[in-house]
Amino acid sequence: MTAASAAAPIPAKSAFDSTTLGLAIFTIIAWASAFPAIRAALGGFGALELGAVRFAIAAVPAALFLAVTRPKLPEWRDAWRFGFGGLVFVAGYTVLLNLGQQTVSAGAASFIININPIITAALAMLVLGERFTRSQWLGSAISLAGVGVIAFGQNGAALELGIGVLLVLGAALCNSLTTIVQKPLFARHKPLTVTAWNMVVGGLLLSPFLPSGIAQAQAASTASLYAMVYLAIVPSLITYATWTTLLSRLPAGRASNLLYAAPPVSLLISYLWLGEVPSLLGILGGAMALGGVVIVNLKR
Repeated sequence: MTAASAAAPIPAKSAFDSTTLGLAIFTIIAWASAFPAIRAALGGFGALELGAVRFAIAAVPAALFLAVTRPKLPEWRDAWRFGFGGLVFVAGYTVLLNLGQQTVSAGAASFIININPIITAALAMLVLGERFTRSQWLGSAISLAGVGVIAFGQNGAALELGIGVLLVLGAALCNSLTTIVQKPLFARHKPLTVTAWNMVVGGLLLSPFLPSGIAQAQAASTASLYAMVYLAIVPSLITYATWTTLLSRLPAGRASNLLYAAPPVSLLISYLWLGEVPSLLGILGGAMALGGVVIVNLKR
């Protein structure tokens, strides 16, 4: 790949083709798995240290990608958007989510993060001029109600508004803000270039916690180490790339609404990985969440 091709934009599309559908399915499953993986990894790492080690691993191949492809350096009008992604989407999102998941379960965290599409849709209308139809708002409401049922139906436990919930809400806001800020980049840069810069900048910002993270890795259990490496490779390095590619092919609000499907998938993975048994309410909420995604993304 040449420097010119690395910087060339991918035209946005409004309808799903097979590639977009495949990217969406993989992104949903991989990001859904991040919530139980974080819970597992936090058994051996602190919240800040886990983020530092995770993105130190992910930043190395990202930096090699930039060195090999040599994309054009961002102009001043774009430089702050790249920096914003590393600071907010990687460092900020990761630290807030890790801190929050010290007290919030994987299933509840996946629900809270799914406030993100509503925030993104509102910001996309205000900033990007995107339109949201009544049926799409209806689908969003159904999905949001569904993930709410999932959260409140976890083994009969209520979701209380504590500091952990507020931290995860902050992570959702980081996701939404970055979606809006970085959406214009895809008119001038390839998604993989944007992702690579996000990884490198984010990894550098988290690097002060890397020495203590390495020390914790030496004492961590095998399960925590495997979970950390999985986080670095799949939900980070690979899935950040598939997400930015997906964002370049769909409107910001519509792409973010796909993530409503993550909570039911996260519940299933949490059951298989952590032994968290979903309730009947959880299953019902999952059906509602998936149904809302279908409504939002039906071709008009």
